[in-house]
Amino acid sequence: MIKTFSDSDVSVHGCIPNAGKIYADSTDDLIYAPLEWQKRGLSQTSSGYGRKITSYYKINFKGKLYRLYNTCFGNASSTWFKTKGRTIFVD
Repeated sequence: MIKTFSDSDVSVHGCIPNAGKIYADSTDDLIYAPLEWQKRGLSQTSSGYGRKITSYYKINFKGKLYRLYNTCFGNASSTWFKTKGRTIFVD
């Protein structure tokens, strides 16, 4: 059973205005849903780095599925999605 996250699962995320953070225990809390070009082994950018890299996963937040994105410019990345103008980071 896929977990459905809600506003009660969102905690404050530092000093970023209008942002929150959700803690997913594992990828079992997410939905594996690669896009067709990802299934063919293609990459969104030639380097693999970027501000909005499409991930293979979706998250169920308040009964709606949201595509997760990654921001990556080095050895670490941030995973996030947007809902109604609010950015929610997934850890």
